[in-house]
Amino acid sequence: MILYPAIDLKQGQCVRLAQGDMARATVFNNDPGEQARIFEAKGFEYLHIVDLDGAFAGQARNSAAVEIILSSIQIPAQLGGGIRDMNAVAYWLDRGVTRVILGTAAVKNPGFVRDAARHYPGRVAVGIDARDGMVAVDGWAKTTTMSALDLGKSFEDAGVAAIIHTDIALATTPDGALYDAMTSALVAEDPEATVIPYCLSAGTDAKSFSRLGMRCFGFTPLRLPPDLDFSGMLHGVDERVPVDGLRFGVRVLDGFLDRC
Repeated sequence: MILYPAIDLKQGQCVRLAQGDMARATVFNNDPGEQARIFEAKGFEYLHIVDLDGAFAGQARNSAAVEIILSSIQIPAQLGGGIRDMNAVAYWLDRGVTRVILGTAAVKNPGFVRDAARHYPGRVAVGIDARDGMVAVDGWAKTTTMSALDLGKSFEDAGVAAIIHTDIALATTPDGALYDAMTSALVAEDPEATVIPYCLSAGTDAKSFSRLGMRCFGFTPLRLPPDLDFSGMLHGVDERVPVDGLRFGVRVLDGFLDRC
């Protein structure tokens, strides 16, 4: 399993949007190159970059920031956002991007995506962003009538390198009734627990958190020993989870369902 840290770019800054809303952006770093180096230093093997302004505009808007990132790291990087024609594909692959991600183009111009995959084998991925199971395009601004599953199946024989799926509902802020219910259930089992929101599309560097004495609860809430190499488990080094940790997770989930 490879974890892909993401750098989402808006006006040259590293940001995170709340459910794709450009007006609700949180800035995490003003220096994209520095952020990329931080991720590389932590041991990540691949970087995911999104030109958010480009996704809305339909063409590159953060080229300078992307090129700074590419010149700052040695690990491979994939790029999406505003790549809508073959010239754009060639431009970024020539400048060091390992793989381009075609999202809106996969819906609006599937023939182009197939041509790009044939012309650049192993270097073209399809990005499928979905809201309630339906594909969203133009930077999540519009929801189509095509299901994510149907779009994925349509490229099954196209030779694309990968399908990159984002569930927009998971890219959310830590609030709302479901979040409150899970927090209440977790704290009921462990009053000293510190709740850290987990976002599937962004991921969590659990091993780095553990160095700070923080236990992480992702996928299923587990109580894991502080000395457990969680990232090693993800990479297949040790897939064993303590039975007590599983029981803890079951109790929390049971409490969560009671509160829903």
